Amino acid sequence: MAAPSGGVNCEEFAEFQVMGFSSWGRLLEARSPRSRSCQGWFLELLKVMRTIDDRIVHELNTTVPTASFAGKIDASQTCKQLYESLMEAHANRDRVIKNCIAQTSSVVKHLREEREKNLDDLTLLKQLRKEQTKLKWMQSELNVEEVVNDRSWKVFNERCRIHFKPPKKE
Repeated sequence: MAAPSGGVNCEEFAEFQVMGFSSWGRLLEARSPRSRSCQGWFLELLKVMRTIDDRIVHELNTTVPTASFAGKIDASQTCKQLYESLMEAHANRDRVIKNCIAQTSSVVKHLREEREKNLDDLTLLKQLRKEQTKLKWMQSELNVEEVVNDRSWKVFNERCRIHFKPPKKE
């Protein structure tokens, strides 16, 4: 089960949601800058990117053998591949979420500066509030990501601990 990879920015998330792609590859092929609503496409992309985490129990049940089938499948290689896929998926999602947070923070900063120059512009105030809400929502996705990752690692460690020992983090 391969993790989606590649450099994707917030505009491409919008492309993903609007065009309704379910395949990561087609998302990366169909790049054209458009501005779209953020929350819908962001959630859709995270949903696709979290597929590996959503299916980890099934993946482990179908690829890591029980004691009676231990000799027929190389469990250490299977666990190593799954470990690498999880690491890649988690790193990609973390990078994407943080990239969108940085982009949205930049927009909020710019809108604050504009707001200070023109305190009477209600449209600008409304846009600033909207972007601030979006920023808080994206920041909360980091907490969701932590929960998803913890769950996946717990399941992974339960099934693969005797077959594969992950390298120590530096």
